[in-house]
Amino acid sequence: MTRRKKTRSLADKVTLRTGKRKDFKKWRHENPDQVTSSRRFTEKKRQQRKLQAARKLARQQQAPGIQVHPESGGDD
Repeated sequence: MTRRKKTRSLADKVTLRTGKRKDFKKWRHENPDQVTSSRRFTEKKRQQRKLQAARKLARQQQAPGIQVHPESGGDD
């Protein structure tokens, strides 16, 4: 007769939803429509995007202009 391996936790055996992270991850995966980000997180991300856009605009304005089609071709 072979011995069964001992499990370290009962997390896999639990069927009811507790406050544990693994249970919450499973619940969140099964109910994506009920999950929303916190106001603090969305506001933080909005600020980060504004800052990133401002930096990008500053970089674009600082960069030298490149002539894609120079007028002085002279191949005629």
